[in-house]
Amino acid sequence: MLSKIQLKEFLDEKVNQYNTVDFIESDPISIPHRYSLKEDIEIAGLLAATISWGNRKMIVKNGHRMMDLIGESPYDFVMSHRKQQLERFEGYVHRTFNEIDLIYFITALKHIYKNKGGLEKVFSTYAKQHTLQTAIHYFKIVFFEIPHPLRTTKHISDPFKGSAAKKINMYLRWLVRNDKRGVDFGIWQSIHTSQLSCPLDVHSGNIARKLGLLVRKQNDAKAVIELDTNLRLLDSIDPVKYDFALFGLGIFEDF
Repeated sequence: MLSKIQLKEFLDEKVNQYNTVDFIESDPISIPHRYSLKEDIEIAGLLAATISWGNRKMIVKNGHRMMDLIGESPYDFVMSHRKQQLERFEGYVHRTFNEIDLIYFITALKHIYKNKGGLEKVFSTYAKQHTLQTAIHYFKIVFFEIPHPLRTTKHISDPFKGSAAKKINMYLRWLVRNDKRGVDFGIWQSIHTSQLSCPLDVHSGNIARKLGLLVRKQNDAKAVIELDTNLRLLDSIDPVKYDFALFGLGIFEDF
């Protein structure tokens, strides 16, 4: 087993290796990278993160297809679309996310920007000093506080119900981290990198266990807390940079 110093050196090296712009094209983060306006990035990012499960090539392909349907400015579309324009989503599907879900997401996002001050405001309002898991819980409540199809609620996870909330934690990494490497956007100033949690899935969980960063067997909310605690010992300011290392070791190196 590596010592703490050796582990930090090894993981820092892997962060440098994978936290580069070369990483963008094959990753779902390429979808919000189509845009430069803050609100466009936020909306495209949320939609891309929401469909981020399964085959990565399909995620990226279906994410870009969704943006092609929405048009040049996701924010403009969300705020000023007419009902008949939503018909363009007919037949859209990525795994279990379909046109019904996409239309509701557009509707809920309009509600959030019109009545709640936008996505950043919702998350920052409920952020705790060392965690955003409470904010994710309340985000789901706000997102579904208007009439909604029951089927769509499964597409936003709730850590208070035991979920690792991988997709939302990944989304928050994209918007909050700002390390000038060109991958993450760092456009949310009201939340600090130290509050972020590592996106935990099968791959990152397996690597974390091999490295002694995680003991818990399930990839759930408790495992996220355990992994957070250990990553904060390696870097308390920016613990989630290690997502690049865990991801790279899992996907590209078969570690």
